Amino acid sequence: MSRIDVPMPQMGESIAEGTVSQWLKSVGDAVERDEPILEISTDKVDAEIPAPASGTLVEIAVEEGETVEVGTIVAYIDTEGGAAVSDVDSDADTPEAEAKAAEATTDDAVEDDAAQAPDTPPTAAASSTSSTDGAQTAEERLRTRSTPVVRKIAEEHGVDIGSVPGTGHAGRVTKQDILHFIEDGGPADQAAAAPAQPAKSRTAQKPAAASAPSDLWTTFYKEVQHPEFPVRSADQVEPMDKIRRLTAEHMVIAKRIAPHVHSFIEIDFSVIDRIRAANKPRWQAQGARVSYTAFVAWAVSRVLHEFPTVNSTVSGNNVIYRGNVNLGMAVDLNPGLIVPVVHDADHLGLVGIGNKIVDLATRARDRKLQPAEIQGATFSITNPGVLGTMVGMPVIPKGTSAILGTGAIEKRVVVVTDPDTGTDSMAIRKRSLFSLGYDHRIVDGADAARFLSRLKEMLEDFPEDA
Repeated sequence: MSRIDVPMPQMGESIAEGTVSQWLKSVGDAVERDEPILEISTDKVDAEIPAPASGTLVEIAVEEGETVEVGTIVAYIDTEGGAAVSDVDSDADTPEAEAKAAEATTDDAVEDDAAQAPDTPPTAAASSTSSTDGAQTAEERLRTRSTPVVRKIAEEHGVDIGSVPGTGHAGRVTKQDILHFIEDGGPADQAAAAPAQPAKSRTAQKPAAASAPSDLWTTFYKEVQHPEFPVRSADQVEPMDKIRRLTAEHMVIAKRIAPHVHSFIEIDFSVIDRIRAANKPRWQAQGARVSYTAFVAWAVSRVLHEFPTVNSTVSGNNVIYRGNVNLGMAVDLNPGLIVPVVHDADHLGLVGIGNKIVDLATRARDRKLQPAEIQGATFSITNPGVLGTMVGMPVIPKGTSAILGTGAIEKRVVVVTDPDTGTDSMAIRKRSLFSLGYDHRIVDGADAARFLSRLKEMLEDFPEDA
């Protein structure tokens, strides 16, 4: 029997766990590749998860209603179409049947581990997955698997994941588990107990102190802990719901890592108002909806090409300059917030961006977004002005270097200068304050000022053929 894993997928860059809402297939059912086999729910999206291969569903490891971390194995599929685990006959309780089952389990574990680590010799894979009696239970197999984040931390600190006490599903090692293990001196104990090995590479020759966690590592990746306060007699205490808890954690981490700076500029929407009035009948006939936000998104998607640092992110000691312009558009769920992404916005025209924004916002409120539609943003736009806010100072989403906040578009009395005579006069114009929040590690104040000035120029002299 050749079995493959069905893991809890990564449904978004900021999503760490998911809930199994419903199993669409039962143990023993035949499944086709890409056929939906279960539904999952996260704080941001609901989605059907397809089978990674054709075969028979032979084990369900996570029941309906359970919430597990991304990467957790939720089921197993036998790609050779073997009988389901629950379909064994009444002789399954005999010693002979138990011995055969133990042998099959061991073989499957070795095959699974060999598939995940093709460079590992078969003998090493077998010794690392077998228990003392040569058999391995499903729980033991799950115990040795972990998320990519956990494996990366273990590799960097020289930790054997099998020696870390796990608190996740079936004893799986979570990120908090391995960080706590490192903080408690686990790697140092392992190094002291391990026999000396000949150096094979530059990495293997690191001094023992390198395995100890730095304050920077601990500060950035330690689980967020919010301070607690006394409760007074008239107070009401309610636990945070899932979306609020995750939002709180993400905001703390974002502010903890990126040094935020904000710059502001005022934009005149008079030209855009004239364009909207002139094209409104044509757009209505097309069924198009082109909001002020669509104009802003179109202009931003073009200006970003001129300012690559604003469309980049810090990665270790490197800067990643993004090749695509993917705009995250914040949508108010009341309560809660979600940021669907307009991918390759610079390839869309004004009407195309307008329709895309409306479509994403509508499906976001109906919880019908697909996982890919909330991932991959390179720059974000949030519009608190739609609720009357004059201006905001938004938090930069992780993995990006900047976010634009647009304030309320309101009529204001301003001083205008006649271009021919140079005389000043008072006029009523539609204006808005914009704020740019940026990561000061890679975006300087002058860069931000130039970006905003160029954006102002494009919006106040908006091209008719956009």
